[in-house]
Amino acid sequence: MEQLLLRPGRQVLGLAGAPGGGKSTLARLIQAQWPEISVVVPMDGFHLAQSELLRLGRAQRKGAPDTFDASGYVNLLRRLRDPASETVYAPEFRREIEEPVAGAIAVAAGVKLVITEGNYLLLDDPVWSAVRPLLNETWYLGGDEELRQQRLVLRHMQHGRNRQQALDWVRENDEVNARLIASSAANADWFCLWHGRATDRTSA
Repeated sequence: MEQLLLRPGRQVLGLAGAPGGGKSTLARLIQAQWPEISVVVPMDGFHLAQSELLRLGRAQRKGAPDTFDASGYVNLLRRLRDPASETVYAPEFRREIEEPVAGAIAVAAGVKLVITEGNYLLLDDPVWSAVRPLLNETWYLGGDEELRQQRLVLRHMQHGRNRQQALDWVRENDEVNARLIASSAANADWFCLWHGRATDRTSA
């Protein structure tokens, strides 16, 4: 991490991995180490609104690659890579309302490190593949699969689903996405074994 910060100019660190893999937790921990010069900008802010998912007939696959505004995310990363004198505002996904909120994250001109985390940063896809070249370094988070799935079930229950509904969503939606995400792991600079406490980085 220190080597990344020693590079000239603003640096964008990407954390990728399956749902429930601890990306948000690790991003917050990194930001807490350098609070004055870093900010977290999650990919999840580019979730399509629920009304649009319903219009498209994709509400039951929320979290799949096509349920995000990937082009919008790419354009934001381009702005963040070339910081101007003004603050850049990014959207944030609010789980309590299950909707993105525009302009919720401020990235000031003096920010040295942008930490962005999400499922599809490394995906080989006509649109998503534009993300990887905009990241200075990428880490893929792997770990205990059973623990990851348990976290997902708990998360869904905390946001209104009963246990069976949560189990069904994980099996039919999250794990479908997880297999796709895992197929792109080799595109990362580093593979991180992450259990919510410490990381062991090895070259991808």
